Amino acid sequence: MAKDQSARTTDSGDNDGAATYGFQTEAKQLLKLMIHSLYSNRDIFLRELISNASDAIDKLRFRAIEAPELVGDDADFAITIESDDEKGMLTIRDNGIGMTRQEVIDNLGTIARSGTAEFLSRLSGDQKKDAALIGQFGVGFYSAFMVADEVEVRTRGAGTEQGTLWKSRGEDSFSVEDAADLPRGTAVTLHLGADARDFTDGFRLRSIVRRYSDHIGVPVRMPKAAEADGEQEGETGAIEYETVNSAKALWTRPRTEITEDEYRSFYKHVSHDFEDPLTWSHNRVEGKLEYTSLLYVPKRAPFDLWNRDAPRGLKLYVQRVFIMDEAEQFLPLYLRFIKGVVDCNDLPLNVSREILQQDDRVGTIRSALTKRALSMLQTLADKQPDEYATFWEEFGEVLKEGTGEDFGNREALAKLLRFSSTSAKEDAGRKQTVSLDSYLERKVEGQDQIYYLVADSFDAAVNSPHLEVFEDRGIEVLLLHDRIDEWLMANLSEYQDHRFQDVTRADLTLPGETSPAKEEGEEPEADGLTGRIAKVLDDRVEKVRPSKRLKSSPACLVLGEDSLGPQMRRIMEASGQTLPESKPQFEYNAEHPLLERLDAETDEARFAELVLVLFDQASLAGGVPLRDAPAYVERMNRLLLDLLK
Repeated sequence: MAKDQSARTTDSGDNDGAATYGFQTEAKQLLKLMIHSLYSNRDIFLRELISNASDAIDKLRFRAIEAPELVGDDADFAITIESDDEKGMLTIRDNGIGMTRQEVIDNLGTIARSGTAEFLSRLSGDQKKDAALIGQFGVGFYSAFMVADEVEVRTRGAGTEQGTLWKSRGEDSFSVEDAADLPRGTAVTLHLGADARDFTDGFRLRSIVRRYSDHIGVPVRMPKAAEADGEQEGETGAIEYETVNSAKALWTRPRTEITEDEYRSFYKHVSHDFEDPLTWSHNRVEGKLEYTSLLYVPKRAPFDLWNRDAPRGLKLYVQRVFIMDEAEQFLPLYLRFIKGVVDCNDLPLNVSREILQQDDRVGTIRSALTKRALSMLQTLADKQPDEYATFWEEFGEVLKEGTGEDFGNREALAKLLRFSSTSAKEDAGRKQTVSLDSYLERKVEGQDQIYYLVADSFDAAVNSPHLEVFEDRGIEVLLLHDRIDEWLMANLSEYQDHRFQDVTRADLTLPGETSPAKEEGEEPEADGLTGRIAKVLDDRVEKVRPSKRLKSSPACLVLGEDSLGPQMRRIMEASGQTLPESKPQFEYNAEHPLLERLDAETDEARFAELVLVLFDQASLAGGVPLRDAPAYVERMNRLLLDLLK
C-alpha cells in the first residue's frame, strides 16, 4: 500500500525485533497538515486506502503470472472493511502483494517523490488551495491521519513467512516490529479520533465506497448489515460478508452506462489526484487489434512534470489483468501528463517493458492513442475554451515539445498552440490565448505570413522596437516569451500555407512587398551616416543600414537569416555546445531626432561615444547581453555629466 511513497532507508534496529524510527522531515510536516484537518472532505481517506489496496492486489496478480505459488490457495482477491464502534476502530484489509519489513520502512516512513521541498514552500495557508497541491503531490496513505489518532499496519509480503507491524501516532516517529501468524497482504487499522467516530457507521462506509470506489475491479466487502449490528447469521455463526461495490473495471463497461461522477472518481483512483480531471476520452477499438483506452487530462501539473526521466505513462492491462503502472510506450513524451488505462486483448500476459518496445502492435496502439489524445484536447479547445486556457497554462510548454518530436502530428499540434499577441497587449495579453486560426482571421489584405517575435519575457516582447512598423500598419504579431519558444519556431515552417516570419530577422517582408525590407546594393559611403556608424561599430556588427521597421525608436539589432537567436544560443550553450560567434546587423531610424543630431556631429570622438551608446541600448532592447557593461555605464555617466554642465 501507499505505493505513491517509495524511498530507501536503512533499518537501524534489530531486524528480528522492535525498532523506532523518526519520520523524514518532509513527511513530518505533511502529517502535521493532515492531522490538523487540511481537507474539508475527510471521506477521501477511505478512497485512498481502498485504491492502494486495489493496486496491491493488481500487482500480485501480475507477479502470479510467472510465479503462481505466490497466490497459493488464497486466490479469492478482495478488500475487506471492518469497523468496531465500541473501540472506535476501522480496518481496511487486502490479500494483495503485501510488504516486507524493509519495504514497510521505505514506503511508510519517507516521502521520496521529487519536488517535496517545492511542494512545502508553495503551501499558502488557504485550505482549498493547499488541498489541491497535496492532491498533485500524491500522499494517499498519509490521509489516514486526518481521522486517526493512531494507525497500525500489519502486513506480510507474498512469498515470505515473516510479518511486520508498523505503528505511528503521526507525530515524530513510527515503530516497526515483527509479527507472527499474519495472512498474506496488508491490513491498515485506524484508531479513530473522537471527532471521527462516525466512520464506524456501516451505512456511511457503504455510501463512501459506492461514491468513490464503485469502479474498483476488486470486490470491496463488508459484514452484512444485520451482522454489523451484532446479529449473527448462518448455522456456523461465522460473519457473512457482502460486496458493496460493482467490482467491475469501469473501462470495460459501455460508455452509456457510466456517469460523469464515476468517470471522475475513477480518474482519482488511477492518478491519486484530489481534483477532478479537465476532460477524458473513453474508446473501444475492435478489428485487427482489440483494445480499450480511457485517457484523462489533469487540471494541474505535477511537480515532476519537467523531469523527463520521471516515471510516467498509462496503466497497462492485458485481458483485464493488471500488467504494469506507467507504461510509457503508449504515448509520446510530450503527452506525459495524460493519465489513464489501456487494456489490450492481443498482447501476451507475460509482456515486459522490453517486449513492449519491440512489438509492432504497441506502435500501432501508440499512434492511435496519440491521435485520440490530441483530438480530445482539440475538442476541449473548441467546446470549452476557458477550460482549455486552464490546460494551456499548466501544460502548454510541454505540448510545444511535440512539434520537434512528432512530425506526423505537427499540423494537429500547431492547431492546439496558444500565444500572446499584440491584439491584446495589456494584462490580458500576458495570457497565451491566441490560436493560429484566430490570428489568420485577423490578417490584413495581402498578408501571406504569420509574424512572430521571440523574447525573454512578455514585457520585453511587447515593448520591442521591432513591432513599431507592425503597429503603424495594423498588423498583428505573435509574442513568444516561453523558454522553449525559439526552439518551437525552429520546428514550424508554415501553417495553412502561411509561412512563419521572425520580425527580428533582416530578411523581413511586409504585406504588399515583393522583396525583403532591407537595403541592397553598393557599400555605404564612408563619409555618409551609414559609413561613419559602420566604422565605429567595426567588427561588432555584420552590417549597418537605415531601417524601414523603426518608427519611434532610434535603433535596433536584427538577426541574419541563418543566425541563432539569443534564446536558442543560450539553450545550446547550456547543453555544452561550442557555437561560432554570430554578429547582428545594426539598423537606425534616419528620421529620429537623435540620428539627425548624430549626423550633424563633427566631433568624431563624441560621435563614436554616442554610436556605442545607441548600439548598447539596441542590444539591451533585443535581449542581447552587453559585451562590456561597465564601459556602457561609464559612457552614460559622461553623457549625463555633459548635460548637467
